[in-house]
Amino acid sequence: MDTAVQIVVSGLTLGAMYAVGTIGLSLVWGALRMLNMAHGVLIAIGGYFSYQAIDGWGLPMPVALLVAMLAGAAMGALIYFCAARFMFRNEAFENNIFIVTFGLAIALENGILKVFGGYPLAQPFSLDGGFRIGGVYVPWQNVLIVVVSVAVMVVMAQFLAKTRMGRAIRATAQNRDAALLMGVPIGAVFAQVLAIAGSLAALSGVLLSSITTLSPQVGFDPMLKAFIICVIAGLGNVIGALYAAFAMGLFEAAIQFFLGVRFALPLMLLIVIAALIWRPYGVFGKKQVTRL
Repeated sequence: MDTAVQIVVSGLTLGAMYAVGTIGLSLVWGALRMLNMAHGVLIAIGGYFSYQAIDGWGLPMPVALLVAMLAGAAMGALIYFCAARFMFRNEAFENNIFIVTFGLAIALENGILKVFGGYPLAQPFSLDGGFRIGGVYVPWQNVLIVVVSVAVMVVMAQFLAKTRMGRAIRATAQNRDAALLMGVPIGAVFAQVLAIAGSLAALSGVLLSSITTLSPQVGFDPMLKAFIICVIAGLGNVIGALYAAFAMGLFEAAIQFFLGVRFALPLMLLIVIAALIWRPYGVFGKKQVTRL
């Protein structure tokens, strides 16, 4: 029983962190057909802004979290206005933006190294103490991560379903040309999507670094796992990405407990291969048929 509780607690914590980062990645692909290779460094930027806000400026944790998300949103918007804005009408957009965002990621990571150095830092966004479920100790920090993540996912679901901007994002993701003909400002939608994805990546970085350590490369592994989750769920499928994130979090926690940490990523990659063989368009995706 204690083993099951430990796996569930760890799995829900991992799944919550992965879900927040994966939603942004999935939104960007759904609306722009863009693989944002700077997603990982946006995760790191969020962690460092939270660190600076609490440790350097003395701000309380809720305000620091807001500062980190605003910083991530600003960086996401800058990616649009400095790069994607001039490229999305090009036929080779998907390949070009992949290369451009990869270059931006390298530049931003080196900027972080210049400002904060390369030594791991302790994220001050944390809660002390915890409670017990049977023989398992559950830190309050894990509860905080799950609660914040679920709250953000609920807000995002309501935003996409109920607001004018959310409907515009969904319309653009479904059919960009039809949305444009109906008067949807595509450029504004793209900027908003990248800003939202940046804020979610920053939030993911704060939560992730609060239970590990903060370093310029902290976002690389979560970005890779977010890509894995998006592929399994179906690129652009936000709801499927949520389910897949929690499923993969529980799977990773179980593998780490029974086999060790080093086996988690290889087995996740094997699941991706199996999922692509079984359903190339994603477990939660829909098969598209093109009539000539």
